[in-house]
Amino acid sequence: MSEQAANPLAEYKAILRAVIDSRPSGTRQRLAEAIGKNRSFISQIINPAYPTPIPLQHIETIFHICHFSPHEQQTFLAAYRAAHPGRLEDAETLRPMRRLVVELPDFGDDALNAHADRIITGVARGISALISANENKDDAEQGGKP
Repeated sequence: MSEQAANPLAEYKAILRAVIDSRPSGTRQRLAEAIGKNRSFISQIINPAYPTPIPLQHIETIFHICHFSPHEQQTFLAAYRAAHPGRLEDAETLRPMRRLVVELPDFGDDALNAHADRIITGVARGISALISANENKDDAEQGGKP
């Protein structure tokens, strides 16, 4: 049995790497921008040797940006489920998310552009966290009533 077959985390990372490697150049950069990370993060999440898992919240974006075929998605998700039992099922109970594309001016400086991107991403994550906290509060209040 190969090391990769014994390690579901390495298996799904290898699937992602193979998909990205078969896509046009620039796919890694587009993926990094779409999930608000740098290219080195992408290198970590597609390298089977690194133990960094792929965060669940990025999977749909990865599928979209990398144009996964239905078969590629099924294979990837099977390996992801094996590596992280229950995680996908837990996510299915969460509020569905939607994507919003925001156009910002180019500040003419990579550092300023990245900073603006982090601000916008932080606001979106803050809104999501606020909604989750409110839902958890409502669930707790309802659980205490007869």
